[in-house]
Amino acid sequence: MGVIARQSIKGAIANYLGVAIGFFVSFFVLTKYLTQEEIGLTRVMVDAAMLFSSLAALGTGSSIVKFFPWFKDDHDNHGIFGLSLLLPLAGFTLFALAFLIFREPLLAVYSKNAPLLADYFYLLPMLTFFALYMGVFETNASVLMRITVPKLVREVGIRLFNLVAYLLYGFDLISIDTFVWMFCGSYGLAMLLNLFYLFSLGHISFRIDRHFLTRDRLKEIGRYTLYMTAVALAGNIPLFNSLFLGAKVGLALTGVYTIASYIANVVEVPYRSLGAISRPVIATAVKENNWGEVNRLARQVSLHQFLVSMLIFYVIWINVDPLFAVIPNGKDYVGGVGVVFILGMAKIINSSLSVGSDILNFSRYYSRGLPLIAVLTLTAIIFNNLFIETMGINGAAYATLCSYLLYFTLLHSYLWWRLKVNIFSMGQLKTVVIITILLGLDWAWSQWLTPAMNLNIIVGAILKTAVLGSIAAAAVILWNVSPTVNQILLKFKKKL
Repeated sequence: MGVIARQSIKGAIANYLGVAIGFFVSFFVLTKYLTQEEIGLTRVMVDAAMLFSSLAALGTGSSIVKFFPWFKDDHDNHGIFGLSLLLPLAGFTLFALAFLIFREPLLAVYSKNAPLLADYFYLLPMLTFFALYMGVFETNASVLMRITVPKLVREVGIRLFNLVAYLLYGFDLISIDTFVWMFCGSYGLAMLLNLFYLFSLGHISFRIDRHFLTRDRLKEIGRYTLYMTAVALAGNIPLFNSLFLGAKVGLALTGVYTIASYIANVVEVPYRSLGAISRPVIATAVKENNWGEVNRLARQVSLHQFLVSMLIFYVIWINVDPLFAVIPNGKDYVGGVGVVFILGMAKIINSSLSVGSDILNFSRYYSRGLPLIAVLTLTAIIFNNLFIETMGINGAAYATLCSYLLYFTLLHSYLWWRLKVNIFSMGQLKTVVIITILLGLDWAWSQWLTPAMNLNIIVGAILKTAVLGSIAAAAVILWNVSPTVNQILLKFKKKL
């Protein structure tokens, strides 16, 4: 876990730097200078591009991770990087054709409740292309165990580029047309930065070794690629929410959902770095048929994801009311508090249990995941249709939560039955007990200490977070929830 730990820590720093910038941008720039409808426009456009790019990728990202151990040797990569360019290009070509054919029906879906989106619908293919290859170059860097810079580009660079666009538009220095073009262009710039970084690593060749790529290897890659195209839907279920909301309730409420979901998304930030760097190691262990190592890695990854995501969610939840109270026009967005809680639970489930999806996808039983993906996709579509009608933006969050609960229950039942892989440990139960007690302490603080102290809302939130956060940290350490964390702290203490 040494390489994983180092790269994960660096990736997490990049992620949380992005979170800090994103926090400022989302809560003090977007809510001040953009309308709810304009916020909803940017969210629907990005989510649509991310969904389309994940399908156009034809499973390239996961294929690179799975097959890189087979391709690499001490001197060459035998063309896997070249394949990572050609497969998405073929997928994007198919997407572009489908977009031209179905453009009018898609526009009809949004024309009534989201007319602003219809004005900029023509930019989606360009934004999709940028998102597609930004992800491809990022994955190429991750299999080389170099994820920090691409993470900085994704989490920090794009937010800074967009911040410039938001401020220029907010101060009436550019038109909305120019703003939308700049917003889309930020992803193009990120794509180019990732490409330049990949070349800077050296030993990168996009030449395809035709002698190494035998017919049998190409068939295996082809089968896996088709399968992972379907799997892409499973990884992008939350994107359905904004697309359904934009069509059913309009861009304004989608804007409220966007602000609330950003808060909940912070919960799974560690998953983005730890997941990206742990997948190649898990893929290698699966390839070597070392299921003892797979179990050990899976338990460690799942435990630490669950522990960190639960603690982050706890800090968010005890401060959610002060947060909405201090942001500009907070009264217009406070209706998203329920989304924060529901979607936060969904993010905890996804971040801590998704390692099971990785294991299945890297194993020879990967095709058995197709029925599970079909269940997840269909339930997400059905639940969004049903729940948004009756519960509005909370319904979209519930759709994600219920879909995840069903999917991961079926997935991990299959993993245990077929591969005897069990990601659960006593540390997760200890975490639940600690958070439950801490929620009780937060309730008691709000009932008695907050009225008695009568502090400024920000000062009160900082004090409560410091005290309860210290209790949480002490409980995790003293109860030895994670032996790995305790060992790291012990080594750090010895160096002092």
